[in-house]
Amino acid sequence: MTIEITIPGLNARQCMIADILWAFEDGKDADRYISSLPTVPMQQEAQSIKDLMLMAAMEQCYDGIEEPLDAKAFLSTLTIRKI
Repeated sequence: MTIEITIPGLNARQCMIADILWAFEDGKDADRYISSLPTVPMQQEAQSIKDLMLMAAMEQCYDGIEEPLDAKAFLSTLTIRKI
């Protein structure tokens, strides 16, 4: 499965957070990472980045860039939660 996403406008810290989130194989691990961040604003920022990544993956599926099964497999690794 190859899904590549680009989220324009992220600063260096946000890119680092996105890279960390991308490396997780399970959405629950990503959620644990987000929860471990020291402040609520940092947790909210990381959750927003994760949400943007999820939307970018769904957009690729919608636009036909990726096969639906590939996107579906990727999306199954993510969870959506509120902080």
